[in-house]
Amino acid sequence: MRISVSSDMDEPVARFLVGELRRRGHEVRTYGALEPGADPQWAACSEAAARDVPAGAADLAVVCCWTGTGASIAANKVAGVRAALCADAYTAGGARRWNDANVLALSLRLTSEPVLKEILDAWFAAEPSADTEDRANVAHVGRLDAR
Repeated sequence: MRISVSSDMDEPVARFLVGELRRRGHEVRTYGALEPGADPQWAACSEAAARDVPAGAADLAVVCCWTGTGASIAANKVAGVRAALCADAYTAGGARRWNDANVLALSLRLTSEPVLKEILDAWFAAEPSADTEDRANVAHVGRLDAR
């Protein structure tokens, strides 16, 4: 799977994230502080990674900043992106399942390596729901992009 990753700071958990994704066999494209010479500002690098998803350059993206909030806000401004700020595995699994989230937002401050592994396990194990109500909600969010 092709995954774009951004971080506004070159923190150990961000480097661990990139390594863990590669260890799991994913092709990783980096932005922000993870890419020498790139704009490390959370709004810019989160937008850049998120844009890869609707453009088809990435299947999913992971955006990171100190709290994860700014990264999720910036990513969600990109049409076609459904970014979810997740601090635990249950939320990550639910975001993929019920919300068909295609961008995972993480806090560099709160996410430890063991918790990150749990989040990634849940994120990749979950499939978007085929439930009519869930699909209708995702479609509604998609229509918001067009407004």
